[in-house]
Amino acid sequence: MNTDKMVYMDHAATTPARTEVIEAMVPYLKERYGNPSSLYAIASEAKQAMENARAEVAHVINSSAGEIYFTSGGTESDNWAIIGSAYANRKKGTHLITSGIEHHAVTHTFHYLHDKGFKLTYIPVDNEGIIKLDAIEDAITPETTLVSVMAANNEIGTIQPVKEIGAICREKEIIFHTDAVQAVTHIPLDVEDMNVDLLSLSAHKFYGPKGIGALYIRKKTRIDSFHHGGGQETRKRAGTENVAGIVGMGKAITISHEKMPLEIPKEIKLRDYLIREIKQNISHTRLNGHPQKRLPGNVNMSIDFIEGESLVLLLDHKGIAASTGSACSSGTLEPSHVLLAIGLPHETAHGSVRFTLGEETTMDDIRYVVEVLPGLVERLRIMSPVYSDFCKRSEKNV
Repeated sequence: MNTDKMVYMDHAATTPARTEVIEAMVPYLKERYGNPSSLYAIASEAKQAMENARAEVAHVINSSAGEIYFTSGGTESDNWAIIGSAYANRKKGTHLITSGIEHHAVTHTFHYLHDKGFKLTYIPVDNEGIIKLDAIEDAITPETTLVSVMAANNEIGTIQPVKEIGAICREKEIIFHTDAVQAVTHIPLDVEDMNVDLLSLSAHKFYGPKGIGALYIRKKTRIDSFHHGGGQETRKRAGTENVAGIVGMGKAITISHEKMPLEIPKEIKLRDYLIREIKQNISHTRLNGHPQKRLPGNVNMSIDFIEGESLVLLLDHKGIAASTGSACSSGTLEPSHVLLAIGLPHETAHGSVRFTLGEETTMDDIRYVVEVLPGLVERLRIMSPVYSDFCKRSEKNV
């Protein structure tokens, strides 16, 4: 690795905790370490800090504080929303709807419920990753109890028409869950405007600590408790609360929300520059996801005749942290289900790379990526027999 240069371009995976967040957390690991369920002073201080953070999270998504429940992160929030609502409403029906491009925290939970006897429908998306609204309406039956569609995709960055989906569900009296882990503080969100009943979020996606998240549960939404034991979180999620993490999340979401109006146009400018330069300087590339309806900091490119995993490793040697659009690194030879769902052939999906920008990303960082990337792609293509055959065929056709 080139230790003289470090350009972090994987903010969709995680973000660095802010200094202010860490400083806010420390007292609740040391002086104010009380259990919020106890009655003495340091416990009351912990309890009050936790409630303050609950209000901070609620403010950002325009809910009431009493509708925010703390979890261990986005995966737990997704699991609770889907399993909890499915079982709580199974007497009404056992049909559930989701999209074909959800995060594995959602898709694997749906697979689990299918094994338990629930009926599933996966709604397709178009070649830019937008879910088809008419397909949702057509899929709804009298037994449908839940629709779960993410606010913005973690791989290709496409932002879904959540408000419109929520309106369909509200009219049909169906619970609507959105996985907003990638969206919170990166685009404006309002649970009232979006007609959302359940919303998942995770602190480490907006410069907070790992291991802490939240689930918004609209009042009167039928949902089973997820953990059983004590009376924490109004008996819906038992277990002693992670007070320091909760305080950190409250601080992080407040700061990130305040910075959002300035951060969005800055990231869009850098994002669009990077997309344009890659297309201009590297042949046989395509942008994955919607060109405008996408997260401000997301760039997912398919680059023909290379393996995305190999490119990510070469980028790492140059001090650039990015991720592959393929699931190869997770131990499977299958490419990303998201890229296949938008119509990419397997070989193109395998050659995808994702750059995700953050607050600390600068134009110098982007220029460094643009400077380094073409040479790395050319290096991989030279070693590719597929590219060699392509060049030979192209020469014959000239």
